[in-house]
Amino acid sequence: MLRRLSTMLLLGCTLSGSIAAQVAAQPGEPRFALEVERVAGADGGKVYQIKSSAKVAAMPGVVWGILTDYEHFADYLPNLHSVRVLSRNDNTVVVEQLGEARFLFFSQAIRLVVQVHERAPDRIDISLVEGDMKVYRARWELTPLAGASGTRVEYNATIEPKFSVPEAVETSVVRKDVAAMMAAMLSRLDRRE
Repeated sequence: MLRRLSTMLLLGCTLSGSIAAQVAAQPGEPRFALEVERVAGADGGKVYQIKSSAKVAAMPGVVWGILTDYEHFADYLPNLHSVRVLSRNDNTVVVEQLGEARFLFFSQAIRLVVQVHERAPDRIDISLVEGDMKVYRARWELTPLAGASGTRVEYNATIEPKFSVPEAVETSVVRKDVAAMMAAMLSRLDRRE
């Protein structure tokens, strides 16, 4: 999930300041709102604040099951090569993700180890343990839609890659990778299985 945040998070246009958009990757895939803003971080560096939301047809329990099935993320998330659960203790899971960020001729391998706090039935908090990010914090939140018609899915993250590339390219990579990750994840969530 996170490997796309740099790749992705891990997911193209060049950003300056903040971009908000409604996105649909392919016809028939769910539309989602996406905002990516580059702001000053606590350590003086620049971080990306990412906000995305969408409505999917799947019910919250199904969405929860997919979002916590970490080892299958690589089956449908682009540029994610593998995911491995390193440990599980009650509602805390440590997950390793291997993937890559690509933009034109630029390619960067990404390895993240994240700690996931599952707060069933509606919130998943993710924080960086180690890897190719200076900062990585993310949250998935699920809200049932009225009339049992599906789920509102929100993804919020703050990231700062460790690797250095020109700002215009880096911003494009983050925007593109987040959009691709969200499109793939929401398409999977919208299958109602």
